Amino acid sequence: MTGKARELKEKGEFDYDYSHDILFFKVKDREYDRSIELDNMVIDIDEEGFIVGLQIFDASKYFAIERKYLRAAMGWKMQAMAEKLSESESKVEIRLMFRVMMRNKILQPTPIITQNVHDSLGNSKMVCVPAAGREHPSGRSQV
Repeated sequence: MTGKARELKEKGEFDYDYSHDILFFKVKDREYDRSIELDNMVIDIDEEGFIVGLQIFDASKYFAIERKYLRAAMGWKMQAMAEKLSESESKVEIRLMFRVMMRNKILQPTPIITQNVHDSLGNSKMVCVPAAGREHPSGRSQV
């Protein structure tokens, strides 16, 4: 990465739409300016060029975890990094961390999404964790 990356550490929100099988991660109180659509996900970018949201479609297939377990995901965190490769291309890396209880075992999937995108994002790092007091007893954060 060339140059010092700008950093954003914010509180966020997580939700899972069981009926549509969509997992949402969002930085709280930051509006997105544009979106980048990939195969089964959408990355939201704010006006300052930070990654501030992610929607994963067909999440149960993507994570190979049944919907009923994703519904009760807990302890989530999202980290995102953007690296400008050229005037028209950037590399995006998103790390998702959460836990699910499945068959009396705690699973901690930590997928890493890495993708080159046709968007000139500046060098940046973002960490998003649950807003204080927002974690549901079920493990989900309220949105």
